[in-house]
Amino acid sequence: MSDRYQQMTAVLDRPLTSRSRILVVVAALVLIPTFFAPLWRMSFLAQQYPEGLELYIYSHSLVGGDGGNDLTEINVLNHYIGMAELSEENFSELKWIPLVIGLIGVLTLRAGALGSLKSIVDIVMICVYFAGFSLWSFWYKLNYYGKHLDPRAAVQVEPFTPPVFGHRMVGQFEVWSFPALATYMFLIFGLLLLGGFWYTWHRPGEKMLDPLRTDSGGKQ
Repeated sequence: MSDRYQQMTAVLDRPLTSRSRILVVVAALVLIPTFFAPLWRMSFLAQQYPEGLELYIYSHSLVGGDGGNDLTEINVLNHYIGMAELSEENFSELKWIPLVIGLIGVLTLRAGALGSLKSIVDIVMICVYFAGFSLWSFWYKLNYYGKHLDPRAAVQVEPFTPPVFGHRMVGQFEVWSFPALATYMFLIFGLLLLGGFWYTWHRPGEKMLDPLRTDSGGKQ
């Protein structure tokens, strides 16, 4: 076990190859559009709104379609069913998400310039935690909005949770919720990091490490 741990540590300390560094730096640059493109998109369709209402969730703001008018209309509809107004002040995530993305970008650039395989692993783990916590926070906020309805509202509906992903009927509205451009850029970011990891892990001329085998006859 000790030998295998030392072998794994030695491999993770391996400096990135030139090809890996290029991929990691490109990955950092891919994060730039995530500051300007929406992370998520929600669409609301009903007979009285045949063209639908659109809500775009950016890392730093909520923006309605039709020049922002759709968000106003969505909040008017929410008022009738007793749901709280959708406003940026109620989404604390919009204050720290851009900071986290910026930090990940800086760490990725540093890994591209000075890093080893271990630095890529660190970034990937940070991103997995960030993505998981962000999705949970998004679900929690939607659940809170849909379950805490004003009982004095003009239109009474059963408490509900708007979909984080996919489709759901809410009253007379079909609600669709899907990732938008910035989320796909994060996926590309992750693939580039994995590509950078791969090219150094399988560096030509070096024996691949099998952590389940030892040098003593291949027995565990």
